[in-house]
Amino acid sequence: MPADPLDIETIRLAGVDEAGRGPLAGPVVAAAVILDPDQPIQGLADSKQLSARRREQLADEIAERAVGVGVAVIEADEIDRLNILQATLKAMCLAVSELSPQPTLVHIDGNQAPPLDLPLKTLVGGDRIDPAIGAASIVAKVHRDRLMQDWHERFPEYGFDRHKGYPTPAHLSALERLGACPAHRRSFRPVAQLSLF
Repeated sequence: MPADPLDIETIRLAGVDEAGRGPLAGPVVAAAVILDPDQPIQGLADSKQLSARRREQLADEIAERAVGVGVAVIEADEIDRLNILQATLKAMCLAVSELSPQPTLVHIDGNQAPPLDLPLKTLVGGDRIDPAIGAASIVAKVHRDRLMQDWHERFPEYGFDRHKGYPTPAHLSALERLGACPAHRRSFRPVAQLSLF
């Protein structure tokens, strides 16, 4: 009798998560991770619950031990064209397409499923309950933070190294003083309102 294609012995589960849906500036980044059950990684969790240093350490471990890691970046101008939800779903699809080998099953953090031609399941709060999604959360956050550091080096007056593009009081104040820079998402309300004046 032929083996079920999703037999427990043959499942390659990819966890998928994103970082950067809420900021006013910078990209949205999605990551897809297939963990190796023979090389467990301790401490995988929602990236927001970890210190920056611990995230960096875990991202390095994931890169070394995972079966596969895929990362995709959608920049601000494309977010403005697509809208943030569609940009996020596109990034998730691209991140999964970067995996080699391809997964046989995909777990997505949240309640929105990207249009993947693979068996998938959405999990609200998945980054806290599914290690593969937790790993993807960490990889996406670390990758995005590094990109925001690059933006900081180009436009240090906005403080991207501190707030990573999120709408903190310091960021909103800088926006009012300086206007938008190329990192900003023109379709997001606090940025869009600037163009009215």
